[in-house]
Amino acid sequence: MCRIVPILLMLDYAIRVVELSRRVIADVATVEGLAAVLRQLRRREARREGANPLTYRELAAKTGWSHGIIGEYFAGRVLPPTDRFDVLVRLLGATPAEQGWLATARDVVEEHRRAGGGRALGRLPPAVPGFVARAEPLATLDRLVDPAADGAPVVTVSGMAGVGKTALVLHWAHRAAGRFRDGQLYLNLRGFDPAGAPVAPDEAVRTLLDALGVPLQRLPPTVDAQIALYRNLLVDRCMLLVFDNARDAGQVRPLLPGGGSSRTLVTSRDRLAGLVSLDGAQPVRLDLLTVEESRELLAARLGSARLFAEPRAVDEAVAACSRLPLALAIVAGRAALNPGFPLDALAGELRAARGGLEPFSGTDPSSDVRAVFSWSYRSLSTAAAQMFRLLALHPGPDVGGPAAASLAGVSPAGARPLLRELTDATLTSEHRPDRYACHDLLRAYAAEMAAMVDSDADRHAAVGRLLDHYLHTAHTADLRLDPHRDPIPLPPAGSGITPEPLADHEAALAWLDTEFPVLLAAIPLAVAENFDRQACLLVRTLAHFLERRGHWTRWVAAHQVALVAARRLGDPAEEAPIRRSLGRVNVHLGRSDEAVTHLTASLDLYREVGDSNGQGRIEFDLGWVAARQERYDDVLRHSRTALEHFIVAGNRSGQGRAYNNIGLSLTLQGRHVEAVGYCRRALDLLQAIDDRYGAAGSWDSLGRAQHQLGRYREAADSYVRADGLWRALGNRFQQGESLVGLGDTQAAAGDLDGAARTWQRALDIFHQLDHPDAEAVRGRLVLRLPEQGRPSGGSSRYPTDAPDS
Repeated sequence: MCRIVPILLMLDYAIRVVELSRRVIADVATVEGLAAVLRQLRRREARREGANPLTYRELAAKTGWSHGIIGEYFAGRVLPPTDRFDVLVRLLGATPAEQGWLATARDVVEEHRRAGGGRALGRLPPAVPGFVARAEPLATLDRLVDPAADGAPVVTVSGMAGVGKTALVLHWAHRAAGRFRDGQLYLNLRGFDPAGAPVAPDEAVRTLLDALGVPLQRLPPTVDAQIALYRNLLVDRCMLLVFDNARDAGQVRPLLPGGGSSRTLVTSRDRLAGLVSLDGAQPVRLDLLTVEESRELLAARLGSARLFAEPRAVDEAVAACSRLPLALAIVAGRAALNPGFPLDALAGELRAARGGLEPFSGTDPSSDVRAVFSWSYRSLSTAAAQMFRLLALHPGPDVGGPAAASLAGVSPAGARPLLRELTDATLTSEHRPDRYACHDLLRAYAAEMAAMVDSDADRHAAVGRLLDHYLHTAHTADLRLDPHRDPIPLPPAGSGITPEPLADHEAALAWLDTEFPVLLAAIPLAVAENFDRQACLLVRTLAHFLERRGHWTRWVAAHQVALVAARRLGDPAEEAPIRRSLGRVNVHLGRSDEAVTHLTASLDLYREVGDSNGQGRIEFDLGWVAARQERYDDVLRHSRTALEHFIVAGNRSGQGRAYNNIGLSLTLQGRHVEAVGYCRRALDLLQAIDDRYGAAGSWDSLGRAQHQLGRYREAADSYVRADGLWRALGNRFQQGESLVGLGDTQAAAGDLDGAARTWQRALDIFHQLDHPDAEAVRGRLVLRLPEQGRPSGGSSRYPTDAPDS
C-alpha cells in the first residue's frame, strides 16, 4: 500500500499536466488568459517543490529582469516577448511538451492582439499632401531615429511657428514605418493650440495606455503607477512614439520610454532644452525652406506650368513669404481657390502689404499667420513679451544681447533670461553666440503687437535707448582704433543704457565689423524718429571705420542721410564734419569736383565756429585733392597751412601728421632729402605719443622718399613697417597703398618676382574694396614695372589722415 500512494500521486500530477495543456491550447486567446496559465504553473511548481510560490523578486534574481515587469507579466498587462516567455515557463517547471504548447498559445495571443487590440498602434495621421522633400533634415532623422542602430532614444524637432515641423515628422514616420515592428503611437499634446489647454501628462499617459490596449478597469490608481505600467508595456517593444506640438520638456518627460528599442520623436516650437540637457535628447532644428524648396512647394500645390508662366511673380511671393512654409501654403491656397487670377495679382497684394501680415490672414485659425504666431506669444512671460515687441523696433538684421538690454531698458544680466525665453519659444533664433535674429513675418507680428500694447512715448524712448547704446559703444570703439583723433562730445548715457566696454583695438574692430550692418541701418532710423543729434554723432563716429574698411558707397549713403539731420538741426558744428567726410569719400571715388564742393563748404562751417582742428583737417583734404591733380605746389601750401592750425589748437598728433604731409609734399616736388627730414621729424613726434595711425603714414612717406633717393633696402624696410601697422589697425585701403609702394621698390631693386607677389596682394585688397586704384596696380602686374611718370606708390597716398581725427 505504501508503494501505491506515490504512484497514484505521480499519476494525478501527470493527469493535471495533460488537462492543463489541453486548456492552454483550447482556451487561451488573450494576454490575461495567458497570465492565468503562468500563475497556475507557478502554484503547481510550488506544490511540486513543497514550498511557497516563487516571488517576483526571486524570479527577478534568477532572470536578471526587473521584478516590476515580471509582475506585469503575471498580472496580464504585458505580453512577455517570446524569448522571455520561454525562459519563464521553464523556470515554472513546464515539461518540454508543455513548453511547445505554451509557445503556440503565446503566438495565438500575439496574433489576436495584432488583429484586434493593436489596431491603434499603427495609426498615424495622414502625411501632409504636397510635402516638399527636405533632404537634409530627413537624412538626419534617418540617422538618429533608427532602432536597429545606436541611435538616439529621443529626438526633438523644433522650429518657429509655421516652419513645417509636423509635416516633416509625419512624412518621415510614414516613410520609416517598416523600421518599427510593433507600430507607432501618435499623440498631439496641443502645447500651442487655440482649441484649449495643453494635454496634461496624466491625461496623455491614460490615452497612450488605452492605445496600447489596457482596459480602463485595469488602470492602476495613481499617475506614477500608470507611468510605470506604460513604460513596462514598452520595454520589450520596438515602436515609434510621435509626440506632436509639445509645450515644454515637463509635458513630455513622463511620456518617455524607460528603455528598450522604441524611439521617440517630439515636435515643438519650444527648443525643449531640458530634454536635451537632462534626458539626452538629440535636437534637430528645422529652418526655413530654401528658395528652390519654396518654389517646389508652390509647384506641388499649383502645378509647374502656372509657375513657369509667371516666374517673377513667383519670386516675389517667395520673398514676401520669407520662405516660411505656412505663409507659402496660404498664398498657394489663395491661388488655388482663384485659378483665374494671375499670380502677379497675388504678388501685387503682397507688395501692397509692405511686409505686413494682412495677406496671410483668414477665417481658419490654423491657416492664419497672426493666430498661429499668437499661440507662441501668449505663452511668454510679461517681460519676455515686452522684449519681443520691442525687438520689432530694432533696425536689424540681428541684435546683440547688450543692445537688446538697452532697448528694453534692463541690464544685460536681466536681458539674458528674456532672450533665452524667446529663443526657446523659437520667436527668435540665436544664430551666433549672443546674437539674435527674428523672422521677417514674426517681426511684422511683433510690430503689430507693439503698436497695440505699447504707447508711442514708450516706443520712442526704446528707440532712443537703442541709438544711445550704439552711439556710445561706437564712440568707444572709434577711440580704441585711433586714440589721437579729435574728440566727439557726447551727452552721458541715460538710464537703462549699458554701452559695451570694448577692452582694446582688436575688440573694437571686431565689434564694428559685427555691428556694421546694424549701425548703418540705425542712421536712417534715427532720422525717421527725429533723433537728429544721434544720427549726426553716430555717422561721425563711424566715418573713420568706414574709411579703414573701404566701404565707399555705404559711406556716401550714410552721410547723405545724416546731412539731412544736420541741416534740420541748423548746427554748423554738426554739419561741418559730415560735409568733410563726404568730401573725403568723393576723393576716394575720384570725384574731385564734388569733393572740393563738400570740403569748401566744410571749411566755411569750421571757420564759422572757430574750430582750428577742423580747419587743419580740411587743409589736409584739399592737399589730397591737389595731389590727385598733380598740383604739388598747392599740396605743400595746404600742408603748411594745416600745420599752422594744429599749432594754434595745440594738437600734437595733428602737428606730427602735418610734418609727415609736408615731407610727402616735398617728395612729390622731387625734394627728397628735405622730405626724409620732415618724415623722420613726424615719426619722432608720433611715436612719442603712440599715434600708430600717424606713424604708419609716416613710415609709408619715408619709404617713398628713400625709394626716390635709390635707398631701396631702407625704403623696403619702411614700407614693411607701414604694412604691418596698417594691417594691425585694420585699414585695408592704406595697407594696399603701402604694398604698392613696396612692390615698386622691389621692382626698382631688380626683384621682379617679389614685386609681382606684393602687387598681387595690393590688387586683391583693391578688388575687395572696389577701389579705382585697382586698375593702376593691374597695369603694374601686366608690365612688371612701376607706373611711369609718378612717384612710387601713386599720388593717392596723400594725406595720412582720417575723418574727424
